[in-house]
Amino acid sequence: MMRLFRLLPLAALTLLAGCTDSVETVELSAPRLLIGKPVDNTAPLGGAVKGTMQQGQSFDVNANVIINAGDTLVIQPGVKINFLGNYNFVVKGTLLSLGTQAQPVYFTVKGLAKTDQPGASPATDPAYQGKWGGILGDVTCPLMVIKWTHIEFCGGVAVVSPVSAGIVNGKNTNPIYFQNPQGVLDLEDSWLYGSTNDMMTILGGRINIMRNTFEKGGKTGGECVNVKSGTTGNIAYNVFIGSSTNGSKAGNGGGKNPQTNVYMYNNTFVHCGYRRTQAGRGGSLNYEEGARGVYYNNLMVNCKYGPRVVGSGNYLGNVLVAADTANLRYGYNLNYVDSLRLANEIYPTNFLTKPQATDLPRPGSFLPVGYRPGQVYDGTAALRQNNPQFVGFPLPAPVQRLSDIAAAGTANFRLGSGSAAIGKGTTSFAPLATSPSIPLSATYGATAITPPSRDLGAYPLDNSGNQH
Repeated sequence: MMRLFRLLPLAALTLLAGCTDSVETVELSAPRLLIGKPVDNTAPLGGAVKGTMQQGQSFDVNANVIINAGDTLVIQPGVKINFLGNYNFVVKGTLLSLGTQAQPVYFTVKGLAKTDQPGASPATDPAYQGKWGGILGDVTCPLMVIKWTHIEFCGGVAVVSPVSAGIVNGKNTNPIYFQNPQGVLDLEDSWLYGSTNDMMTILGGRINIMRNTFEKGGKTGGECVNVKSGTTGNIAYNVFIGSSTNGSKAGNGGGKNPQTNVYMYNNTFVHCGYRRTQAGRGGSLNYEEGARGVYYNNLMVNCKYGPRVVGSGNYLGNVLVAADTANLRYGYNLNYVDSLRLANEIYPTNFLTKPQATDLPRPGSFLPVGYRPGQVYDGTAALRQNNPQFVGFPLPAPVQRLSDIAAAGTANFRLGSGSAAIGKGTTSFAPLATSPSIPLSATYGATAITPPSRDLGAYPLDNSGNQH
């Protein structure tokens, strides 16, 4: 058989036969992005860095690494970055961490083992000890793209100030920090594991936070994703497990433009909110301080509180600022609980979350006639209703304390064939289109902004969501 070879963009090799022969197509891997010179890995890194960390190499870090304004650092698949102490990646320019499913990138501590058995003490668990700082975007950072990347054991105390605008010497940092309202932050298909406070603090930017897994966020406080003013975009198809406070929170505090507008949809929240001890704090997702947006198709399992929509007023000595409730839409969310205490907070006491007819359990099945948002009620009838029947995570939870579960481990949160979450969502909305839009790109933007699914949570049956 005669074969004709033709080299296509993205390294697709097509073999064409003559008119009477068969056609054979072979897909080769895409060439890796290479910018500037290769970064030298023969000595530990510190100071200014730019160019390309080449595929499969390991790098040790023994001082703050700085990507200067106007410079770019590309991290190719399979790179491992090992922190030898409490140092940071300071991003004043552009960071492109381009792992793949087969070859993820690692930001980690060499030889440090995870402690994921249920009930591990936060006082000794290395996930909460801040073994290194984080990836800190400065106000000049125009683009931070992080794909198929593990970011582990972060949140150490900043020891050199200022390493980045807004980072205070002597204070804990965050695994990811971004603060440019005109910039783009794309976090896709990645894993964040362990932090001392917020896993992500976003003080402005166009964001695409999609199909990630967040575990053990915050020692005694902090959200997995904490959004402030100047931020617009989507938070979707993520798994949040064992967050100290909320999985995701949106507020408009900080005085930046535009107004915070975030769409949170098709996320799965598991056992969140227990290390934040204050009443009314912690749980699943939260809107406050003038933030707007939507939250649909989310799946919550044994979280301390259901979705929290904040109204104005004084709550247990805290002066609260209301969310932009006139421009906040929600519904089609499922909240499964194994505890009466949690059932009594599916709609949190003293807050403004309004029951929606599309919610599960159906509000009329357990709320009293004439229920008003924030009112105390008896949630007994909601206990263990609408089991999502995860493929590899038993419910009711096989632990004495729901707070003991903080990591995914070998759990599989895909929906079983009889799950109450199948087909209960809505596709009547589109992902938020930012202005200007987030670029769609395998390297310089979002690989995909996945639209909503009618199956609730991060794992729709068509396999379009979370790939972990």
